[in-house]
Amino acid sequence: MPAGLLLMVAGWGANQFSPLLGAYRGELGLSPSAATGLLALYVVGLVPGLLFGGPLADRRGRRPVVLWSIVINAAATVALMLGAHVVPGLVIGRLLVGVSTGAVLAAGSAWVRDLSHPPFGTATEDGAGARRAGVLLAVGFSVSGLASALVATWGPFPLVSAYVPHLLLCAVTLPLAWRCPETRVEHEAGAPRGRGARDPRFLRRVAPVAPWIFLCPTVGFAVLPAQVTAHAPGFEVLYAGLSTLCAPGFGAVVQPWARRIARNGVRATAVFGLPAIAAGLVLAAIAAWQVQPWLGLLASLTLGTGYGFVSTYCLTMVGRIAGPAELAGLTAIMWVLAYLGFCTPFVISLLSGVVSVPVVLLVLAGLALLTLLSARDEADGDGHEGRRAQRVQRLRDSGVL
Repeated sequence: MPAGLLLMVAGWGANQFSPLLGAYRGELGLSPSAATGLLALYVVGLVPGLLFGGPLADRRGRRPVVLWSIVINAAATVALMLGAHVVPGLVIGRLLVGVSTGAVLAAGSAWVRDLSHPPFGTATEDGAGARRAGVLLAVGFSVSGLASALVATWGPFPLVSAYVPHLLLCAVTLPLAWRCPETRVEHEAGAPRGRGARDPRFLRRVAPVAPWIFLCPTVGFAVLPAQVTAHAPGFEVLYAGLSTLCAPGFGAVVQPWARRIARNGVRATAVFGLPAIAAGLVLAAIAAWQVQPWLGLLASLTLGTGYGFVSTYCLTMVGRIAGPAELAGLTAIMWVLAYLGFCTPFVISLLSGVVSVPVVLLVLAGLALLTLLSARDEADGDGHEGRRAQRVQRLRDSGVL
């Protein structure tokens, strides 16, 4: 749990900025493209954080990468607080948030998964560690948005005080996680390695689905608020916070349902999650067209359902594909693909002068349904694959592998 709390803290630091986009537009006079550009700038820092943090965690250990990345995450929050007065602070802060969050996602997801299963933990169910990582990350994403929105709406110095809760969480959780053990497995010379991102299962089943993970919450907190609060000025920040709570927050709530559905095969979580995303995007398009805030919140809840299922699907598949010594590296590649969805608001803002937002959302809904084909592109059944994974895990636990 202490290691998992650091994942929650990283998710908090990544998403505390998102509901404040309306406040930055009002207070600093940023254009919609500039505000959503700052949101996308996070991905610019995130990609190298993931690509370097994952392999570094496989070589040097999960624990030091996660702990030092949380320290950088706290420094990034300080830069964002300074950004209320010095705009370049926002650029530096968002880049640092991206780098540090990327490293925590890659190393932390692998660390929590390792600590959940023997010999460190007691979980024996396939995918249990992946689900725990996904739930804690979703909690950080969702609660942070509502907390920062509430502080920014009613607190003093909103663009500064909204970031204080994250600094407090960093100060509390870092000492708790300091004693958690290292779980990295030494790769013996001559031992077989997995194919990593070249594995056909990753290319066909994970890569097409992963970008939908973060497209879901970003539509809720970065696209819909400006569309559905046109008749309620000043309500945009609070509405964005509620949307942030609905999408990733409900993603954490549906995890028990995902676990039950996954008993029929992990593929079932994608088959259920992608239509939920398509339905949420259709509702979002109607909400934007009719300027209906309540329908926008319903869309966020539906998108959150899809978020919970597809994140569970991707993390579980990566856990099956990767060897013990390359889990963090492959997890990093999966998160890079997932965060492509974070650029959706920026792309929509660029297209808004040519194509209306509801039309773009409807096109995305169609693409989500087309992605279902990738979840079916596998000859090997999930039942056989699950039994094979359990046999391999038993051999690892007994020391044979």
